[in-house]
Amino acid sequence: MPLTEQQRQEAADRLLQAERTCTAIDPLTQLYPGIQVADSYDVQLRVIKAKTAAGARIVGKKIGLTSTAMQQQLGITSPDYGHLLTTLAVDDNGEFERARLIWPRIEPEIAFVLERPLRGPGINIAQVLAATAYVTPAFEIIDSRIKDWKIKFEDTVADNGSSAGHVLGTQRRRPDELDLRLTGVVFMQNGEDIGYSSGAAALGNPAAAVAWLANALADYGIGLDAGEVILPGALTKSFDANPGDVFRAEYDGLGSVSVRVV
Repeated sequence: MPLTEQQRQEAADRLLQAERTCTAIDPLTQLYPGIQVADSYDVQLRVIKAKTAAGARIVGKKIGLTSTAMQQQLGITSPDYGHLLTTLAVDDNGEFERARLIWPRIEPEIAFVLERPLRGPGINIAQVLAATAYVTPAFEIIDSRIKDWKIKFEDTVADNGSSAGHVLGTQRRRPDELDLRLTGVVFMQNGEDIGYSSGAAALGNPAAAVAWLANALADYGIGLDAGEVILPGALTKSFDANPGDVFRAEYDGLGSVSVRVV
């Protein structure tokens, strides 16, 4: 049974409080056994509305759970999406504080920056590539406001796709200069290789993930706008981030991105 208006707002308030206090809460799927995916996206939008009212600005969107590695890691089989905010941006070669998060993890991605809007339904890979100004190396910093990452699909959707930050590289390439499916990545932690993958890990092609997002958003009357940053999903599983860790990802033909945890 769908949640009531009061329950949806209560769930959003719980997530906001968890983030403010760095104190994880029980899964929403336990607190509200009847929660449905539509409820979860409504809760997510309430959280984002509260953050933008407090001064944050939406700079793009993220897609999660597009790779087999991440689906297996979290036991979830469908992609989801969330919002990227100015308050969550970290510079390349910059740093972020472990203490402000609950249980952060890092994952490498290939970010898209749009020069033209995309509005589904019916968006395909060719249209995504044509609308893209450039792609660049990226990290997503993820965190769960749900205890011990014990999440179901409805939990992570409500929790803004478990987003906690993003890092964009400085090198830029037009998407037609690369075969994004075959763009390889070496993921490193403190100088040691911890993961190898390629763009194909994100739904076969990261541009396919962006098309999926544009079409999924059409159900809610939402489009992707020019200038937005789109993270199409992790290329490897995510790794825990602890103080002193330095993460770096090197991409074939696309450069690198790095971030330090303090």
